[in-house]
Amino acid sequence: MTVSTGNPKPDVERKITIEDVAQHAGVSVGTVSNTLNHPDRVIAPTRDSVWASISELGYIPSQAARLLSGAPSRTLGLVVPDIESPFFMSLANAVEQSASDAGYSLLLCSSRQDASREPAILDVLSSHQVRGVLVSPASDTSPTAGSTLVPIVYLDHKGPDGTCSISVDHVLGGRLAAEHLLSLGHKNLAFVGGTPWLWQFNQRVKGIREAILEANLDSNKNLILVKSPGIGVDSGMESARKLIEQGLPTGILCANDMLAFGIFKGLTAQNIIIPDDVSLVGYDDIRFSDSWIKPLTTVAQPTRLMGKLAGKLLIEHASEGVNHEHRFVALEPTLIVRESTRKAKLE
Repeated sequence: MTVSTGNPKPDVERKITIEDVAQHAGVSVGTVSNTLNHPDRVIAPTRDSVWASISELGYIPSQAARLLSGAPSRTLGLVVPDIESPFFMSLANAVEQSASDAGYSLLLCSSRQDASREPAILDVLSSHQVRGVLVSPASDTSPTAGSTLVPIVYLDHKGPDGTCSISVDHVLGGRLAAEHLLSLGHKNLAFVGGTPWLWQFNQRVKGIREAILEANLDSNKNLILVKSPGIGVDSGMESARKLIEQGLPTGILCANDMLAFGIFKGLTAQNIIIPDDVSLVGYDDIRFSDSWIKPLTTVAQPTRLMGKLAGKLLIEHASEGVNHEHRFVALEPTLIVRESTRKAKLE
């Protein structure tokens, strides 16, 4: 007689297979495969039944097997200049949600604000057989994927003719920020932007200059341009030191909110009070701009909408192939006035 002590060891959980899904849904293995790889070949009620079984059983299809079957990839790529930036992370989150809603996964890459890295990143993504790539370039140039044919949509950037891109009207954003300060009586302004200067930043400077000229001022004399080392708080603090050395204007416009936070820290460390001594305007309206030490006046971008539409545009581009009609989508920014700006002191 054999005596057993203790509890029996449980069976190792078995991996769910495509055959399990077929049996559960009451269809053939071929129907499950077509639902995953060629859904247009399966009638809607059957597709719904198969997807319900996939969800209930927790079946995870093999991407390699799907590609070998000739099915298109269900993965998209996203390349941004800086994964530490709250703006780009918010944008990436919106893109990921858009991709997920359409049944795609997302690979996120950073160029680390180095445009020379972008072509290689695009080639790597292409070698992983992504369906397409969203790119937010790190400079004024628009990268390509070398010899690859991966569909590209430019994000928060105006791409070259014959490409798809989606951005915000940054000329309008610059105008809104400058017009606000000018309406408060500020005649001497500064714009603080990262280097190398991005297309977005150049567009904002264009809008600022237009507003200055319309106020009958000289955009060369009444606007100081400061190229900061980067686009984060530390770069803003360094730019604050530069402005103090060369003479502070009464109004400062920043290329993003993180630079504005750095400007704030750099100036207050020297007992320069915002907005009593200097009015400060940011750009992006990142999540904690309204709860900063002095709630920040800023230009809000429709970040979530931009990410959502970008994902849809890329999927359309990849799905329609040569029949796709390229287009540039421009969204409008909004000025949000808070406590970091006030009327200029009378001279």
